[in-house]
Amino acid sequence: MRSSVTIVGASLAGLRAAETLRRDGFDGTISLIGDEPHVPYDRPPLSKQFLSGDWEADRLALSPPERITGLDLDLRLGQRATGLDVCSHTIEVEGTAEGYDGLLIATGARCRTIRGTEGIDGVYTLRNLDDGLAIRAALRDSPRRVVVVGAGFIGAEVAATAVGYGVPVTMVEALPAPLGRVLGDTVGSVVAELHVDHGVDLRCGVGVEEICGTDSVESVRLSDGAVVETDLVVVGIGVVPNTEWLEDSGLTIDNGVLCDETCLAAPDVTAAGDVARWPNPRYGELMRVEHWDNAVEQGAHAARRLMQSSEEARPFSPVPWFWSDQYDRKVQLAGRARPDDEVRLVDGSFQERRFAVIYGRGGRLTAVFGMNRPRQVMQFKGLLESGASWNEALDFAEVQT
Repeated sequence: MRSSVTIVGASLAGLRAAETLRRDGFDGTISLIGDEPHVPYDRPPLSKQFLSGDWEADRLALSPPERITGLDLDLRLGQRATGLDVCSHTIEVEGTAEGYDGLLIATGARCRTIRGTEGIDGVYTLRNLDDGLAIRAALRDSPRRVVVVGAGFIGAEVAATAVGYGVPVTMVEALPAPLGRVLGDTVGSVVAELHVDHGVDLRCGVGVEEICGTDSVESVRLSDGAVVETDLVVVGIGVVPNTEWLEDSGLTIDNGVLCDETCLAAPDVTAAGDVARWPNPRYGELMRVEHWDNAVEQGAHAARRLMQSSEEARPFSPVPWFWSDQYDRKVQLAGRARPDDEVRLVDGSFQERRFAVIYGRGGRLTAVFGMNRPRQVMQFKGLLESGASWNEALDFAEVQT
């Protein structure tokens, strides 16, 4: 039996791991170490309710203070893990080495940035509470224009929220359509129309050549030669897993902490959330999933794995699931869609922007995407979990209509 567990990463996956250990009866020491000074908080509202001003920071807490107190944690906020040696079972925190019995890594990821923007005021990424506070303050100062670089889920949410402030918004996307890498161009074009109808100046198929300005941002020069004047830029071009502190740890680092199918990265070490990459046996591929639901489920699974023998351990094989709020539309995606998958409209219409589509590949149902169609998404998510074939999914859709 373990006497202690150290969790590095005091966000969603880390907190859910600690809660799981206590719920399962573990009464040893749990150290929860996080580099931010804030108690664990929820990130998805940062680009929506918090950025809009509908919520304040106290509503972001993942658990009420009394519940966190009840977990009896060694909660160490504002402290950064700086090194790990799996051979000696030691971890460095702010340069000081300490031993661990069981270790769960949940250090998440950080935003990609655009080279050359260091030191230029008015250029932001949105990943943490401090980012959200800064961007919200900038929006309240009535900028002459907001440029959002990247039309993925975060960029699209920021653009939709910024429109609510009544300021002009330009969204720049290198692909032919928003979310095209995930949803394909057909569905991506519907998302594009949604933003254009709300007044967004959407520029697809172009990249950013330079963000211009000496002390503060003044304009953005695009790859097609166009120049967009602005005093506020939000960059949403993906994330990089936080693994630098693990370079000489003895772990395998490959676009995240590489784990086995049970989330074990090394003896007595597991990983969960945005930083973990593992072979999901449901799909037969290595994946790293950056969704809220995955952090919850994988945090719990990785915590239990630390308490199990190899014989007791089970694979972590979820159907990834994600949602986003943009204007008055809730979009949801379950499964693993690819741009070249077969796509079939199974409910509603693209014109009304209330619809559900399914994706298929190799005779299997691979994903479902819905816009204001939560019931249909959950129905097809159930089929995904049961391993339904493409024909079974089409037959189900026929019965529902």
